[in-house]
Amino acid sequence: MKQVLFLCTGNSCRSQMAEGLVNHFLAGQWAAHSAGTRPAGYVHPLAIRAMAELGIDIAHNASKHTDEFREIPLDVVVTVCDSAAEDCPIWLGNGRKQHISFPDPAHATGTEEEQMAVFRQVRDDIREQIITFLEQI
Repeated sequence: MKQVLFLCTGNSCRSQMAEGLVNHFLAGQWAAHSAGTRPAGYVHPLAIRAMAELGIDIAHNASKHTDEFREIPLDVVVTVCDSAAEDCPIWLGNGRKQHISFPDPAHATGTEEEQMAVFRQVRDDIREQIITFLEQI
């Protein structure tokens, strides 16, 4: 099975959603992990809620640092935010690097429902672009 690591700065939203989506939709083909260059220490509650709408439980995921994955044999390392892509030159582990950027839904403003709309859009964009990318490898 191929291994993919999703990198983001905080490992609280985008990379967590990407990990959950890949482990759900590409199970048996890919094993997904996620980490952050500066982990937030939690998974954003609205990311958990957005994923639960698809029947994917990331409530027990933890925010992890990139150092935990340096020795793991990875096929692909995908940065999902521009900040992590800038920090990626520090990535000394293995795996082909790919950058596919998504806006940070944690910066969404407005009512909770307006914020959820942003989380859903980012989730759906990750699902479409990441799954398509990995299926082509």
